[in-house]
Amino acid sequence: MKGVDDAFLGVGDKPGLDIWCIMGSNLVAIEKSLHGKFYTGNTYIILSTVELKKGIRQHNVHYWVGEEAKEEHCLVASDKAVELDAALGSNTVQYRETQGEESDKFLSYFKPCIIPIQGSLSSHMRISGDKSNKITMFRCEGEHVARVTEVPFSRSSLDHKAAFIVDTQSKIFLFSGCNSSMQTRAKALDVVKHLKENQHCGRCEIAAIEDGKLVGDSDAGDFWNLFGGYAPIPHDLQDTVITELMTTACKKLFWINKRNLVPVESHVLEREMLNSDRSYILDCDAEVFLWMGMTTLVSERRTSVTALEDYVRCEGRQSNVRSVILTEGHETVEFKMHFQHWPKNVVPKLYEAGREKVAAIFKHQGYDVTEIPEDKPHHVISSNGSLKVWLVDSGSVTLLCTEEQEQLYNGDCYIIRYSYAEDGKDYHLFFAWFGQNGVNEDRVAAASLMSGMADSVKGHAVVAQVFEGREPEMFFLVFKSLIIFKGGRSLAYKNFVLQRSDMNGWYKKDGVALFRVQGLKHDCIRAIQVDLAASSLNSSHCYILQAGGSFFTWLGSLSSPSDHNMLDRMMDNFSPLKQFLLVWEGSEPDRFWEALGGRSEYSKEKHVKDWPADPHLFTCYFEQGLFKAKEVFSFSQDDLVTEEILILDCLEELYVWVGLHSGVLSKDQALDIGKMFLQAGIHQDGRRSIETTMYIITEGDEPNFFTSFFNWDYSKQAMLCNSFERKLAILKGNSQKLEPTQVVVFVAEKAAGDFVGADHAGAAITSEDVHLGLYREAREGEITGRFNRCNVTVSVDAVAVSEKPLVGCLLAAAVIVELDADHGGAAALPAVASRLVGGGRHREPSPAVSR
Repeated sequence: MKGVDDAFLGVGDKPGLDIWCIMGSNLVAIEKSLHGKFYTGNTYIILSTVELKKGIRQHNVHYWVGEEAKEEHCLVASDKAVELDAALGSNTVQYRETQGEESDKFLSYFKPCIIPIQGSLSSHMRISGDKSNKITMFRCEGEHVARVTEVPFSRSSLDHKAAFIVDTQSKIFLFSGCNSSMQTRAKALDVVKHLKENQHCGRCEIAAIEDGKLVGDSDAGDFWNLFGGYAPIPHDLQDTVITELMTTACKKLFWINKRNLVPVESHVLEREMLNSDRSYILDCDAEVFLWMGMTTLVSERRTSVTALEDYVRCEGRQSNVRSVILTEGHETVEFKMHFQHWPKNVVPKLYEAGREKVAAIFKHQGYDVTEIPEDKPHHVISSNGSLKVWLVDSGSVTLLCTEEQEQLYNGDCYIIRYSYAEDGKDYHLFFAWFGQNGVNEDRVAAASLMSGMADSVKGHAVVAQVFEGREPEMFFLVFKSLIIFKGGRSLAYKNFVLQRSDMNGWYKKDGVALFRVQGLKHDCIRAIQVDLAASSLNSSHCYILQAGGSFFTWLGSLSSPSDHNMLDRMMDNFSPLKQFLLVWEGSEPDRFWEALGGRSEYSKEKHVKDWPADPHLFTCYFEQGLFKAKEVFSFSQDDLVTEEILILDCLEELYVWVGLHSGVLSKDQALDIGKMFLQAGIHQDGRRSIETTMYIITEGDEPNFFTSFFNWDYSKQAMLCNSFERKLAILKGNSQKLEPTQVVVFVAEKAAGDFVGADHAGAAITSEDVHLGLYREAREGEITGRFNRCNVTVSVDAVAVSEKPLVGCLLAAAVIVELDADHGGAAALPAVASRLVGGGRHREPSPAVSR
């Protein structure tokens, strides 16, 4: 390709990384075994290629600039990045990465960390003397990616905010600042493991030092002796001034005119301000974007990149600003969010034409291709489970009989429980299904009652909120067949309809009604009552028209044979003794149209299923009372940190994962966090629909339909301590010592508000005026779950005895004691446990009682 370096020809065809180092004006390819080793005197180009679910490849180009790199090498790197973008069809996103200020996306490529090497690649063979006795010191920050910086080996390098690694010949010390998070400490242990394996061949001791802990710790003594003895570390300085400046900075937009920047004056940024034959710089303080129109030439783009480099340098922000370079049509969500209105991408309807061309090619080659089948749903849940359905009415639930549980009404709300066995474990999947016309009173009750029911079952429970019209495939898979009628049976809905005097459209057995029939496979079909009008028809579907005592089956001209088979099965659910008149689209009798109120226009376009969305993982937190979410790139199971709430966003479905040490004590709280995520419009162009399907999954209860997004290892969840203790135990080979102990539960027979605690060793901490009594029989419920710290309420006269780790309780009645369980729920009381004979008897409370 003209104007493109030969080193870029043919790259980007396979998922993974390609890395080049700038050597003079040339590119030197870096072999895979050396990926992640960066020299401070060099500049590198990194290409990341990812295969998306829709079948296309996504390319991200990064050029990394070492702190000692030459200026001319930086300019070469920016030019070469433009060439690489051109070689890949001008559809990449380019990022400028500065040593020490790398983006999370970039660092996620090189787990557990990158530790820049002093010098340059050309002189890497130069070794002066024996460095085996050298002591090195690193500062570690970050919770999902490790930001590692080598610092001078000095006491003055220590602070309370970060974790520090001191690497000596025989031992690696990890010092955890008292203000560092548990996740940062755990991530620093990944770096310790990396150093042990790569610098010490796996043969060295590991010592963990806690900030402020001196007494009785020989490792702490050895650590401080390296610095000549202990001395207090000064208090950390606050970053409030920087934060205030960051939040008050305004956006500035310029268009580039031959390396000159021309300000674009406007109070509000709009998409229409960007012209396809120009390039623009958008300065958002922490990030500076370069947007290049699709009709700009490669030479113009090189000039624009140089203008961007000049702008950042003149502003004196090379080291603390991140530059992102985009081409029109390939804008990131982060860029689009700075504009008031950004039009949705219009996807051309080329899918059907493509399918027909593929079929024609196969036929030409001699294959018997009558039809390319629709994509089949992948196996997500066992089909051998049992189903129960409850109608929510007046704050309580009524269990439906087997004949009625596959007939829902769109004016009602229901709780569905699907119980099944998987990998030798019992799972319970709960859905709160909200009918399209359901009243708010029933919706609130359904969500609350579902959480109580899920807490009361034995086994692994997952809850989900589902809205009519947005149901996921898995919802229909738990039903063999399902009919959704218009109308409702709950008292709240009936009162609502009576007030409006509107019962039009309610289903009546001897009335007129139209149903759209769909399905995923032959044993998973559904019929949904739609508006009684010809405009409700669609050529892609099949329909059942009930007209008094007559039934019509209407087959759309674009429907498939599999749709016809499902239609045959669904007819038995309506009236197995009735005769159905088969009607093909285009040959309808007059009485068919009369039943629909007359002919009218309807959709005759082929319904094409959207491509599945690629999942994105976000960690959720609150900052100054405001909800925040941050994406975790290149995620894996290890990113599910027990101290956090994480959301796996699959666009049409949301999975809220709750760590045992996250502080979220109920599924209702987790649902609220999911709603905040949707309202914030994270990773989308705007606010998401609050009716997006949402699953709540607690750590330790993960079903296969969630773990399938990860390369899952169940052995990683054998311990219930915090993330730092888990990794430290594994690193030291002491993981068995941190397994959960048997928990017994007691009640304090004293006035309300008395406090009883238990430390991690199981020793009781009691006040003199509290009397402990042990009860063998549970009369009201069982204490279940596994949180690090929680408040437990118990009834006046009874409490459960459980072998499960201690976290919450489902007991009603008066609260008389709070139980504080620390260190992963290992809150056993050996003194009273020895008096227990036999086990506790559990009586499952009703949903109403369990609240």
